[in-house]
Amino acid sequence: MSGMVSDPEGAAERLESALSYRISDDTLLAAALTHGSFASENPTCSDYQRLEFLGDAVLEVAVTRYLYEQFPTSTEGEMTLLRAGVVSEPALASVAREWGISELIRLGRGEESTGGRDKNSILSDVVESLLAVVYLDGGIERVEQIVLEYWAPMIAARAGTPGGRDYKTRLQEVLVADGRDVEYSVTETGPQHAREFTATVRSSGDDLATGTGTSKKRAEQDAARLALQGFAGRSVDQ
Repeated sequence: MSGMVSDPEGAAERLESALSYRISDDTLLAAALTHGSFASENPTCSDYQRLEFLGDAVLEVAVTRYLYEQFPTSTEGEMTLLRAGVVSEPALASVAREWGISELIRLGRGEESTGGRDKNSILSDVVESLLAVVYLDGGIERVEQIVLEYWAPMIAARAGTPGGRDYKTRLQEVLVADGRDVEYSVTETGPQHAREFTATVRSSGDDLATGTGTSKKRAEQDAARLALQGFAGRSVDQ
């Protein structure tokens, strides 16, 4: 067999310290750490696809409940944007590295040779899969305890950032979470002493919004604000 983690019991012990929880179901744990490329080479093994599907929903529920309870004055739109930043692929991959699970993943030879062990997409998938196992093994309360330990600090950092009204940063987080890029184009008109700037924000070839301002930066912020307003379905002004 290629890949790693031939000993689920050993993996359980290593993850126990990171999760503050001992996963008792070795079969589920092995599946959560098994990439599809490994399963293709070893037909008797199950991969993490189904667990990832469940874990994605479980994480969203746990984070949503935390936001609902901890931010009683926040609007739906504000909580949606905050959640998007902490359940994004880069955020989950950072948690995976903190847990030290890269070397525990079982990869096929091809995926191993192309650096799959350090790909954000795979690392984030495995985090979701492990959360699904914790949910099946110990219930939603256990998942919420893990979210409190690892996601609450990220939420606090984003919610308490002095640049909380930095719409460009917030829009970037939303789009990255959806696997999309973002770019701005700016034009300027008017006399030198009274220039007016117009910025259009685009993502994956689509125009999202157009904003104006007395500087390039302000125009881009206005465009990002309007784009966020469209995502949230309401004003994002605080």
